[in-house]
Amino acid sequence: MFKVDELLHLSSDAAFGVDHDLRVTTWNQHAEKLLGYTTSEALGSSCHEILHALFSDGEPLCVPNCQAKHCFGRCQPFSIQSCWVRRKNGTKVSVSLSSLVIPQTEHYDQSGGGTIAIIFLRTLPVPEAEVNPAPEAILRCFTLGHFSLGIADQRIAFERWERKQALILLKYLLSLRGQAVHRERLMEYLWPEATNAQGRERLKVTVYFLRQALRRAGIDKEIIVTSDQSYLLKREQIWVDADAYEAQVNQGRLLEQQGDSKAAILSYEQAQTLYRGHYLEEDRYDELCAEERERLREICLNTLGRMAKLYTAHEEFDRSIQVCRTALVQEPCLESFHCMAMQNLWQLGRRNEALVQFGNCKKVLAQNLSVEPSLETQKLYQKILSS
Repeated sequence: MFKVDELLHLSSDAAFGVDHDLRVTTWNQHAEKLLGYTTSEALGSSCHEILHALFSDGEPLCVPNCQAKHCFGRCQPFSIQSCWVRRKNGTKVSVSLSSLVIPQTEHYDQSGGGTIAIIFLRTLPVPEAEVNPAPEAILRCFTLGHFSLGIADQRIAFERWERKQALILLKYLLSLRGQAVHRERLMEYLWPEATNAQGRERLKVTVYFLRQALRRAGIDKEIIVTSDQSYLLKREQIWVDADAYEAQVNQGRLLEQQGDSKAAILSYEQAQTLYRGHYLEEDRYDELCAEERERLREICLNTLGRMAKLYTAHEEFDRSIQVCRTALVQEPCLESFHCMAMQNLWQLGRRNEALVQFGNCKKVLAQNLSVEPSLETQKLYQKILSS
């Protein structure tokens, strides 16, 4: 019987184990040598706190609900051909990531602190000038789910900003990124009760504070541009997860149109790792965000529908069911997802669960829309019931 620790120490690569929450459970000497963290320092830490991984273009790889967590949750390995990770001393090294999912069998001793996977890091040869590149100082804005800001792999603690209106101003400009917003419009939004003179002075002070706060965070290039009494964010100086999400979805659709369904699925999966929640969900009552939030929510539901259909076409019925249920958490009245879940449960021989799914569908439609399931759904129910 192998122990997880034994597997790690048999590896010639830097390697460490993680649990369901991606916290480090085991750590080998090669990992200590590569990253500089001792075993006692690494154990119990979150994977992202150790790696701070970035894709080659500087986009964060270590994000909440990252792709690795989704893969390990489905007992699937995860790999990245090339990325940057940060050592304890702050320098960066180019590595490839691969993994081994620990099977839950009697051949493995699961005493390794709940280890579900082992992650391997192998250094990659890169030109000397690129060994520790300085990440481009652009503002990274995470708008899907819990709002956060960062530069490279460091979070910006905007909660400590003395002027709270500076954050509101930044969110406003983010929602209209690339568009110039006249100062009168900003003044009306931020200080509706102020006189024109008061509004101008407050806006001037707030913009100055925001620029200074971003400079102190390490962003040396101008992000907020003034033009003809208007303000806008320079698109080339910001990275927004909502933009990255939409680009990944569009890539998936293109691959799907080209007939490469497996690559399309992967692209959609990568997109969904970015969709950690609805757009600026903490500002759910702000009308400014409502239109963009609804637009992205519709894209998300459409993408989940495409994923579910592709999984079904590849006879990956369990995954299709999981995607359907994810969509139904967002919108319980989407009958098409109830139908697809019923069909896939039936395909897996889980007849009773398929019947329960119909019952759930009937209940939510009656409660929320005062309608019955469609004739198509009822026919599927009768077919399953009589099987």
